[in-house]
Amino acid sequence: MLTIGSLAKKTGTKVQTIRYYEQIGLMPEPGRTEGGQRRYEDAELDRLSFIRHSRQLGFSLDAIRELLDLSDHPEKSCDEADAIARRQLRQVEQRMARLKALRTELKRMVHECSGGRTADCRVLEVLRDHSECLTEHDDIGA
Repeated sequence: MLTIGSLAKKTGTKVQTIRYYEQIGLMPEPGRTEGGQRRYEDAELDRLSFIRHSRQLGFSLDAIRELLDLSDHPEKSCDEADAIARRQLRQVEQRMARLKALRTELKRMVHECSGGRTADCRVLEVLRDHSECLTEHDDIGA
């Protein structure tokens, strides 16, 4: 049996995050001692490790909820888990493409800046007038 602090340390998850996951139902309510302290078993450690790894891979809490449901029902088809992972992959690839466009634009801005006065600064010019940009990056940072 683990305390919430031990569980947090073993998984690299903050205590308040564990409590939040319990509140939203990703983690089950833990058992408690007579004194009211939370106690976690290996199943909760495995579940929290699953959640943490999923978050590291960028899955949303809703997607994690779906994946946990599938994991809790081993008789179900893997097709749903595969579809969720494919959806996440597409989102990552879209973000990478947008970041690549940002990188290109920022490199160009920095390269074109002559380092003179701010009145003639190419970086400031481009930031003032979006039509000066050569890449499409409207959705980034919105």
